[in-house]
Amino acid sequence: MLFQGTFQSAIALNGPLHPRLLPYLGLHIPDGFLSLPISLFGWIIAVVFIGISLKKVESVYGDRTVSLMGVCAAFIFAAQMINFPIPGGTSGHLLGGTLAGALLGPWAASLVMSAVFIVQAVLFQDGGLTVLGPNIFVMGLIGTFGGYYLYRAIRFAIGRDSWTGAAVGLAIASWVSVEAAAVIVAVMLALSGTVPLGVALIAMAGWHALIGIGEALITVAAVGYVWRTRPDLLFDSPRKRQDPLSRDQYT
Repeated sequence: MLFQGTFQSAIALNGPLHPRLLPYLGLHIPDGFLSLPISLFGWIIAVVFIGISLKKVESVYGDRTVSLMGVCAAFIFAAQMINFPIPGGTSGHLLGGTLAGALLGPWAASLVMSAVFIVQAVLFQDGGLTVLGPNIFVMGLIGTFGGYYLYRAIRFAIGRDSWTGAAVGLAIASWVSVEAAAVIVAVMLALSGTVPLGVALIAMAGWHALIGIGEALITVAAVGYVWRTRPDLLFDSPRKRQDPLSRDQYT
């Protein structure tokens, strides 16, 4: 989820920050905010994982998954356009990496998230073009891989075919992926000399702990609907409905 705000509390604790930085301490990193080595690091990770994902999707996934990728990309793109308010004049929106991973698996989900961020950067100037690689890494791959595998581990530990296991795994993984992305952005900005680490960590990790709750709720709701209506569409679809999620239970 994107976070934009003034971060007065963090600045008060850590000293003044240049005014031009204040609106941009979010997960969409603008051009010029990362040093060349940090930016290249993000690009390398993004390019490597996108390349592997392309090969995996081509060799492993079927035609139906390709069509689902388009639907998922459209949903996440539209959902990211809707911002919800956060106290202090800030706002947040869905990231969707863990959601896409649960629906499509990590490889196809990574391509979906990359496509969404490319369109946002090129057409809407939401995040810089020179830092598109780092943005894909932070906002996409952390959720599609880190979030997905955390969700999968928790779900399988509680019960592979139970909604309880899936819901708990989705909620925790969604929150952790947002918080992890926020911390990594803070570290990248600090290593680039853009903002002191203390300011960035307080501003990013603090507020994104709340924003992650919204991410978790949206992810659980969206996957819960698919689980209830078309569980076969899920990447790790339940083999049997041990505790089917009825409409009454869900609502």
